[in-house]
Amino acid sequence: MSELTIAELSKKMAKLDFAMFATMALDGGITARPMSNNGDVEYTGDSYFFAYADSRKVTEIRSNGYVGLSYTGAVGMLGGPPLFVQIEGSASLIDDKAAFADHWTKDLDRYFPDGIDTPGVTMIKVHADSVRYWDGSDEGEIRL
Repeated sequence: MSELTIAELSKKMAKLDFAMFATMALDGGITARPMSNNGDVEYTGDSYFFAYADSRKVTEIRSNGYVGLSYTGAVGMLGGPPLFVQIEGSASLIDDKAAFADHWTKDLDRYFPDGIDTPGVTMIKVHADSVRYWDGSDEGEIRL
């Protein structure tokens, strides 16, 4: 077993786009939904997602910003093991259109028809506190 650096893990995560995004529900439970990084997958400890400001997930983040992200990668080369990544961190909401533009992709227009000018759009930034990973013989935790 070897400990990976965040840069080494980022290379392994390069094709991971969809995560199960978990928040604390207002009733105290945990709820999760699939979210896409929109191809913004160079990982340095921050993940970015777009949502509507009046959505349940945004309401939950406003109440408690501690969140989890779970990624699963496809089987590796030559039938190798899949990659599993679990991230715990703090979510914050960003309402700056210049920041939106830095992370926007054309695919988002499907959900936000006026692009970064869509009324009610907000960006969620998740800053990782810890990252656990499993990839065959590689298993470890990175604290950021």
